[in-house]
Amino acid sequence: MDRPTHLIEYETMLLGRYSLAVAAGAGADHGHLERSAYILLSRVRAEGPMSIRELSDAFGLDQSTLNRQTSAMTRAGLLERIPDPGGGIARKFRITAAGERRLAEHRDGVIRGLDKVLAGWTPDDVAAFAAYLKRFNTDIERLSGRAWPRPE
Repeated sequence: MDRPTHLIEYETMLLGRYSLAVAAGAGADHGHLERSAYILLSRVRAEGPMSIRELSDAFGLDQSTLNRQTSAMTRAGLLERIPDPGGGIARKFRITAAGERRLAEHRDGVIRGLDKVLAGWTPDDVAAFAAYLKRFNTDIERLSGRAWPRPE
């Protein structure tokens, strides 16, 4: 590990593993969602109804993968298929009230877990870490051409 990027690679690998453990702290009885459902529901919630093609473009995934994911989430009552609100021919997926509730419960569980992890950090350290993570992610988005909507 002779370069800082080697350390970043290693630490981001661990971050991916640990983020699942923090999310698991939400527990199945507190709205726990699979990682793919959490990400997809978050995107649909942020952008509004999306077609399979729009989801494919947003995530860089093939449509068959998204068909499987959206079908499972529709069966679970987290998403519903609706006519395009803009009048197009494609059907779109919209988050349901149950999907909103499960997403909020899961997100709250993740935030509680993060609060525990960061309890010994100063507010300035937490803010700096958040800013660096945002910068890191927006640079990835810039290079991939796939921006993620962020809250104001």
